[in-house]
Amino acid sequence: MFKWFKRAFALIFLSGLVLAAIGLWWIHQPMLEPAASSTPLLVAQGASAGQVARSAAAASNASAAPKWLTELAWVGLLRASGKARSIKSGEYEVAPGDTPRRLLEKLVDGQQVLRQLTIVEGWTFRQILQTLQKEKRLAQSIPGQSQQNAEKFVAQRLGIASGRVEGRFFPDTYRFATGQTDLDVLRAAALAMDKQLSAAWDKRPAATVLQSPEQALILASIVEKETGAAADRGQIAGVFHNRLRIGMRLQTDPTVIYGLGESFDGNLRKVDLLTDTPFNTYTRAGLPPTPIAMPGKAAIDAAIQPAATNAMYFVARGDGTSQFSATLAEHNRAVDKYIRGR
Repeated sequence: MFKWFKRAFALIFLSGLVLAAIGLWWIHQPMLEPAASSTPLLVAQGASAGQVARSAAAASNASAAPKWLTELAWVGLLRASGKARSIKSGEYEVAPGDTPRRLLEKLVDGQQVLRQLTIVEGWTFRQILQTLQKEKRLAQSIPGQSQQNAEKFVAQRLGIASGRVEGRFFPDTYRFATGQTDLDVLRAAALAMDKQLSAAWDKRPAATVLQSPEQALILASIVEKETGAAADRGQIAGVFHNRLRIGMRLQTDPTVIYGLGESFDGNLRKVDLLTDTPFNTYTRAGLPPTPIAMPGKAAIDAAIQPAATNAMYFVARGDGTSQFSATLAEHNRAVDKYIRGR
């Protein structure tokens, strides 16, 4: 009886050693075959150790062992490591060369797959909202009933005292993890804009006509919409500075178009230029009440540090660049050549 017990104990002990050795070997083995591409792995909020084990086993294709055995190995690893409750939910990626040990580190550290969303220079808040709503991996938190409701919600959540969010988000590419909210992206973009605007405003000339960073942001948005030619930005900003300095109306089409909103059909008519709105710079002097788009760094810098110029007018040449004129007579000749002549 005693001998049988000793033999059984020895057999169990040896089996345990063998299993431990296999386990140590397994946790250092690649989960994917050498030629395999990366495999997604989704960990749901509140997932149990068994659910994580099933997902991890399903993402592995390098082992010839049955899936149930791989799941069992993962359950053992999670329990032995004591890290099952430290795993963070989200979307992960099993990359070639990843071992069970390496994947567990990713899950515990929250090294999720990061997606990208780009805010383009010159976009409006409406265009940003449309892009955010199309991104299915973002948790949607912004109310979608109307742009006015969305703007009010975003302004409150981001602490924008004026309640106006147009122009407040810096054009750039932002990275986010699955499950983050649309507001998370906007918060990052708003912080980036604050940083860019503050740095540019600190370098303003002593004699600037702009009275605040807000005015600089408004003018920058107009400069952004007026040209795609980088070489012209400084001069266009210089024209607007010259006009603001003497109280001359800016008379810039993009502000009128912005004031028309969704009713604009792509054709700017003379009646539109004569119809007064808060954004019509043909009927009202000075800057419009808010930015009209999201300006990039180059437009912000140009608006705050414009090129020195005596030009008071400019007209599009039709190739993306502008013709600048110091007098109305010169401007009229340029209009005859590039607009009427065209």
